[in-house]
Amino acid sequence: MNALDELTDSFSRLPGIGKKSASRISYHLLKTDQAFLERFARQLLTLHDRIKGCSICGAYTENDPCAICSDPTRDRTVICVVEQPQDVQIIEASREFKGMFHVLGGVIAPLEGIGPDKLSVAQLQKRIQSDGVKEVIIATNPTVEGDTTALYLRRILENTGVTVTRLASGLPVGGDLEYADKLTLARSFRGRVSL
Repeated sequence: MNALDELTDSFSRLPGIGKKSASRISYHLLKTDQAFLERFARQLLTLHDRIKGCSICGAYTENDPCAICSDPTRDRTVICVVEQPQDVQIIEASREFKGMFHVLGGVIAPLEGIGPDKLSVAQLQKRIQSDGVKEVIIATNPTVEGDTTALYLRRILENTGVTVTRLASGLPVGGDLEYADKLTLARSFRGRVSL
């Protein structure tokens, strides 16, 4: 296996990139100037050093706490609970939600050995108790695991006095927030329902 094959194999391991796309990217990089390649390599090498999880919400950030948690104009009485850090940016792009976020770090998936103890549920409970939260919006993906996680969160939050809602229909069943368009997300926030 030569260097070009190795690079193509590495790119093909990224989500959404098949062998053909990986090959096109590799050949494109061969034609790219050295300065770009060096900058790109530095960005990859320093990614883990520069980007961390926010100590409050868990979203990806260079500065801790993140820009959302540091923003005094955000509504701190509403927390939107999402599965992964990238879901925060997807919802932010809809410009519909002005509250805070909480990243679970996944969903309950017993077949994969992921229970509630492996998610940031305890941190969510602490935030609700200490921050005067009035509503928790559950924005897990509409999958079996996402629904299971939503029902679990509703159950553990039902005696806290907090209103628990879930994003309304509009998101496709079995789909991910990552692939939802801005209008669908906006409608889902406006039409959320109690669990």
